[in-house]
Amino acid sequence: MYVSSLGNGTTLVVEGLCKSYGQLAALTDVSLSVHDGEIVAVLGPNGAGKTTLIEILEGFRRPSAGRLEVLGQDPGSGGRQFRERVGLMLQECEPEPYLTVTELLELYRGYYQAPRSVRELVALVGLEEKAGARIRSLSSGQRRRLDLAVALVGDPDLLFMDEPTTGFDPEARHVAWETVRGLRERGTTIVLTTHYLEEAEALADRVVVLAGGRVRAEGSPATVGARDRASARISFARLEGTSPEELPVPVTVEPTGWVVRAHSPTKTLAVLASWAVERGMELDELRVSRPSLEDTYLELIR
Repeated sequence: MYVSSLGNGTTLVVEGLCKSYGQLAALTDVSLSVHDGEIVAVLGPNGAGKTTLIEILEGFRRPSAGRLEVLGQDPGSGGRQFRERVGLMLQECEPEPYLTVTELLELYRGYYQAPRSVRELVALVGLEEKAGARIRSLSSGQRRRLDLAVALVGDPDLLFMDEPTTGFDPEARHVAWETVRGLRERGTTIVLTTHYLEEAEALADRVVVLAGGRVRAEGSPATVGARDRASARISFARLEGTSPEELPVPVTVEPTGWVVRAHSPTKTLAVLASWAVERGMELDELRVSRPSLEDTYLELIR
């Protein structure tokens, strides 16, 4: 009998996970945990090991070494009760095109002991107007909404989402984000992979960056890779008739203007502003920013 060592409030834990295919190491010493009701985004370039990791967590692949527990069980040997607690939104699905949305959801409801109603599912993903439409007539965005509805049929405690908004236009993506946030408010734990860094920043409580089969960084979108402690960028338009050497702080000349790097941006900006006011100058196009999640991510995967 499998005995869980998960503490209260933890949905899954991975320790020292490795996966090899012959001489190829797909995952090396991966460790992470996901807490109840949390959204965790797994980021990484193609070939980083994201799909392998998720498929092991889902129970479709066996690790070569390491320990993992998902909902208190070994996902590779979990039975029906375990499967009913897990929802899967795959990157690509090919349901029968001549079924209607309602017919497909009724079909999948038959696999669960206590499924959600079709009415609730279509409302949850915003497909009320398409409930009677054949799947072949749906747009790519509507198909992805249907994929999510299928993943939610069993009212899962844990939901895996693989590139959930691929092919969405910006408006549809934001609608999908609201749906995901609503699931978290209902207590669903979500693990998602995405190539859209703005999606990870908008949704995730934590991000895990994989590269070369290893975890390169883990933390909130605001702090991962020490992003919150990185120097700030103060930029403004070139000052005509003034050389960079005249300014009271070191300035870098870039094609778009002048840039100052500062670990204490408030103090540095105060010095700059006082200097400009004394000379009757305006710092046009003034902006203060920290490195974006994309900047940090690109640095990590290098």
